[in-house]
Amino acid sequence: MNPTIGITLLLTVLQVARGQKVTSLTACLVDQSLRLDCRHENTTHLPIQYEFSLTRETKKHVLFGTIGVPEHAYRSRTNFFSKYNLKVLYLSDFTTKDEGTYTCALHLSGQTPIVSNRNVSVLRDKLVKCGGISLLIQNTSWLPLLLSLPLLQAMDFISL
Repeated sequence: MNPTIGITLLLTVLQVARGQKVTSLTACLVDQSLRLDCRHENTTHLPIQYEFSLTRETKKHVLFGTIGVPEHAYRSRTNFFSKYNLKVLYLSDFTTKDEGTYTCALHLSGQTPIVSNRNVSVLRDKLVKCGGISLLIQNTSWLPLLLSLPLLQAMDFISL
């Protein structure tokens, strides 16, 4: 094999693997809904395919996504939000029947199926309430404003 082709192929595979790496999966409770935040790297322009699933008693249940087919029982209970490097799934009417291991899996469209995923174990009585600050951090356009509040106050542009 030509060394140039081998190096190009290796670099392509490395970019694919890095471009869709899941960095964290967190779970919290909003009213009676489970919220799953799947954060990931996004260093590519290729579409990212994703899947949220629940494993309970060794059986996998697809909740939402573009990889597997979501189970009918979950379709009416899910709400999905996606941003550049964040995918958020809400599962309404969360009860102890929904406890188990939740997974967020990603891979790039049209590429070899290198999958990156993270798991989080969810028990209803151990879930924390989603805090307002985590919502604020997700929308990073607010962060510079918050960091500049003391400066604005010192210059008498605002008073707190």
